[in-house]
Amino acid sequence: MWGALKSSRTARLWPILYWLPTGIVFASHWFELKAITGRSMQPTLNPNSSLWRDIGLFRRDVDIDAKYSREDIVTLRSPENHERLLIKRIVAKEGDTVRTLPPYPDAEVVIPKNHVWVEGDEHFWSDDSNRFGPISECLVESRLVMVVWPLSRFGAPNSKPTQSDKEYLAQTHKEQVRCSRVKQAKQPHSTQESSAESDSTWIPVYIRTLFECA
Repeated sequence: MWGALKSSRTARLWPILYWLPTGIVFASHWFELKAITGRSMQPTLNPNSSLWRDIGLFRRDVDIDAKYSREDIVTLRSPENHERLLIKRIVAKEGDTVRTLPPYPDAEVVIPKNHVWVEGDEHFWSDDSNRFGPISECLVESRLVMVVWPLSRFGAPNSKPTQSDKEYLAQTHKEQVRCSRVKQAKQPHSTQESSAESDSTWIPVYIRTLFECA
């Protein structure tokens, strides 16, 4: 009896052991958890109503040569200090024209090739492209997939159900103002961006590590 039980357990365990290295490699390349600090992305992240610091699941799209979309929330290396990891929103892409905010010296900027314009949702607490200008896409490291903690805010970062009406209205207003400042470049073929925006599926895997970004 015990021999049969051990044999049954071994049979169930082997598939797990077989695929475990693949899962670890997959996670180490594509997914990781990050604790989000600071107020630059309020009220989308770390809203005042929350007693906890948000923790997000990020996909390392840079490893699979993915293209980022406008409104994506991403982590990036600061162009002023590469040891500093920032979290910002992509507001504009190459060819777009942006009406800037202080302290940027020029009223408008056309985004160069292979660059993006990033901003924090809370302008007064954010060091972003309005300070250092467009950034190279190679500085972008990962894209926020969802908030995993606190559980009351579990889900996609821009979804209404996890937020109070006041926070949602504030977030919606910021989005409207942000989009009104960007004149998008004319694209001969829009399939590339739409395919990136529709790629919202993911597979839960082992999470590699926990970082902090502000």
